[in-house]
Amino acid sequence: MRSRNVYLLIFILALFGFALWSVVPLDRNVLGRDGLRLGLDLAGGSYLVYQADVSDIEPDNRDEIMEGVKGVIERRINALGITEPVVQLQKQEGEYNIAIQLPGIADIKKAKETVGLFAVLEFREQDEAGNWTPATGVVTVNGEEKELILSSRYFKENTIPTVDQTTGKPLLIFYWDEIGQQLSKQITTRLLGKPLAIFLGDELIMAPTVKGVIEDRGQIENLSLADAQELSRLLNAGRIDVPLGRWVEGEFEPSVPLYERTVDATLGQDSIQKSILAAGIGIALLLIFMILYYRLPGLVACLSLAVYGAVLLAIFKLVPITLTLPGLAGFIVSLGMAVDANVLIFERMKEELRGGRSVGAAAEAGFNRAWTAIRDSNITTFIACIVLFWLGGTLGALMVRGFALILFIGVALSMFTAIVVTRTFLRLIIGSQVVTNLSAYGVTPSQIVRNAK
Repeated sequence: MRSRNVYLLIFILALFGFALWSVVPLDRNVLGRDGLRLGLDLAGGSYLVYQADVSDIEPDNRDEIMEGVKGVIERRINALGITEPVVQLQKQEGEYNIAIQLPGIADIKKAKETVGLFAVLEFREQDEAGNWTPATGVVTVNGEEKELILSSRYFKENTIPTVDQTTGKPLLIFYWDEIGQQLSKQITTRLLGKPLAIFLGDELIMAPTVKGVIEDRGQIENLSLADAQELSRLLNAGRIDVPLGRWVEGEFEPSVPLYERTVDATLGQDSIQKSILAAGIGIALLLIFMILYYRLPGLVACLSLAVYGAVLLAIFKLVPITLTLPGLAGFIVSLGMAVDANVLIFERMKEELRGGRSVGAAAEAGFNRAWTAIRDSNITTFIACIVLFWLGGTLGALMVRGFALILFIGVALSMFTAIVVTRTFLRLIIGSQVVTNLSAYGVTPSQIVRNAK
């Protein structure tokens, strides 16, 4: 038993040392991770909500397609190198919204320009007045004829940036899928000798004159090589099958957010400082109470709490987990709950000591008899966290999900520190007989005599 406890102690110290190494300082790069991930409310940034135009999509296919759109947007934002973005799909009464958090981009104009890259490339023709209008064609889809707009949603993936061997100018080569081929053939046949423009959002990229019927492939010119490569990277991250923007009085405005908000980084820093102050005060009071009331076991619990805090922060940093203001609240709550298991154990231990048991036997009985209460209380907390996490995702409350996730991880880790770390420390102290005075364990001899009678 003693050798087992020694091995556990070595493991705990190694784990604690690794956790400290990975955490301190918080902004240090470790294993490819650049410090703690801070959410929008702490790091500052922009929050944008866009409506999706799903009018051309069959109702039965909308959920699946919108999940695909969400994944594409996530990949495209990651391709831009934005730090820890959050993209969420919101559905209500048949309408679909995409909520986008861009930490670190507090300039709302820049944020909208960034998100503007998610707009579908649209092909347009000129009407009699010279205005650009969507180029449409009629195609057969699932046995039904539909009028569709020619756009990049009908691109095959893997566009190719290249250079024209004749002119030396950059080109972006793309290929049409089956529907795109039908539309392109119809439209270019109709527009022979007329211009066909390509728009990215409301920005005109090019408007060449159609010189022949285009069916299977096309090319985009008037781009710098860097722009062609960037646009290709974004398009290759996946096609966006629906335009994003907002509906206003029955008209759809592409690339215009339904809702926009900025979070100042100063506000986030102030929240962090206040949270750290609150956590510091709470931890200090907690340590003082544990040591004064439980004496030596309380000191052991404080040491276990140090291991708990270091390992939990290491998990946040290395997984990584985005830390939000509610997440900080969950972290602070989990610190208190980490001590809760120790309180149950130590109270059972004191009861056993008052009943006349030896310190070693009382400690083992305290752990064994408190385990059921610890297990059941933590299971109920896990259930509450799972419900909160699910509801947060269903209702679009990301902050609730952050609180639930961090509280879940914290409570799970607290079980390890209470049952393994605290128990190992106590066994080694008791087994070495360094401290044998019962008052050091919060029990006086007079209490033992009274209970023995």
